[in-house]
Amino acid sequence: MTNSAQRHPLLRHRDGHHARVTFEELFFDLVYVFAVTQLSHGLLHNLTPTGVVQTLILWFAVWLGWQYTCWVTNWFDPETPRIRGVLFATMLLALVMAAAIDGAFEARGLVFALAYVAMQVGRTAYIVFELGPDHPLSANYRRMLGWVVIAACFWIGGAFTEHWTRAALWAAAVLCEYVSPMFGFALPGLGRSRTSDWTIEGGHLAERCQLFVIVALGETLLATGAMLAEAGRWDISLVAAMFATFAGTLAMWWLYFGTSSKDAPATITQSSDPGRIGAYFHYIHAILLAGIIATAVGNDLVMAHPHETTKLGYALILSAGPMIFLTGCAIHKRVVHGCVPVSHLVGVAALAAFASVMLQSELWVAGWLTSAIMLAIGFWEARKQRGRGGPHALKH
Repeated sequence: MTNSAQRHPLLRHRDGHHARVTFEELFFDLVYVFAVTQLSHGLLHNLTPTGVVQTLILWFAVWLGWQYTCWVTNWFDPETPRIRGVLFATMLLALVMAAAIDGAFEARGLVFALAYVAMQVGRTAYIVFELGPDHPLSANYRRMLGWVVIAACFWIGGAFTEHWTRAALWAAAVLCEYVSPMFGFALPGLGRSRTSDWTIEGGHLAERCQLFVIVALGETLLATGAMLAEAGRWDISLVAAMFATFAGTLAMWWLYFGTSSKDAPATITQSSDPGRIGAYFHYIHAILLAGIIATAVGNDLVMAHPHETTKLGYALILSAGPMIFLTGCAIHKRVVHGCVPVSHLVGVAALAAFASVMLQSELWVAGWLTSAIMLAIGFWEARKQRGRGGPHALKH
């Protein structure tokens, strides 16, 4: 792809340096603080197998809306008026979508679906229009538009059904948008895209994913602080619960930012196929962030009922959240460093084993059990890094 072929007034100027995350992008991310809160609160109040499935589908919708926008702002300059306008229009639609999450599987299903479809189809169609027919990115965006339109049929169709039929149709829509990039958005008559054609800026993409992790971790801290502030009486159990949830959140930050995230930009930029690695990052972070959201639900339970004996559903969510997070972290480190940390596998096994132990304890104690395991894995990884000369040494 020649430089002349890549020129377009809306594209980011690539000078070989790290493309910075703009204030427009940071402003856009504020909507997702609200979206993550809506998801965690929705699951907290519907902690059933049905609630888990519904929350998982809605989470993928939230993530896909953010992910596709992230790719746009990686290629196009958010500081240009037209792209800024697209970003803010997407932000408004994301706000409506997030507000409809609570009733997405009830009366607000059509509102949720229409806001989401307008965001995905509208943004993609606008980029196709702006690029014109001959730009190297045009074919990729035409294929992408085809897939989001196919998904839109499932989203809108599902909104006119109920219960498990809606869940099935919306799950099909999620698969259309989540899986199609793995096959280059292949469509009859339009061909397929190659990841080698996705000329992404690796540092920017990695930083955007990292900022979403910060958003999700920040929501867990906000929830802990809010519940502490609302508590009528601060007894020892409540304070212990607060320390447990804070320690668990700190451990997740440590395991992600302290052990692999700094190497992520170099992994993308130094790859022979940065587009493929960038796509992996988005697939992986969907899992990793789902773990943070599930952990936030567990934290809310611990803060709300510290004296209550742990029920089976509580034990499952308390252990499942960190387990999902560790699984996502392990895959992330496999992509960044080329190996899966043994500590993370041990952590997943320990959390699964301790789920039955939690049933005999109060919730604040159960919260400390999961946090202690996560902190232990953090210490394990930190000690391993010191022995190898820091996180960069893990690559050699």
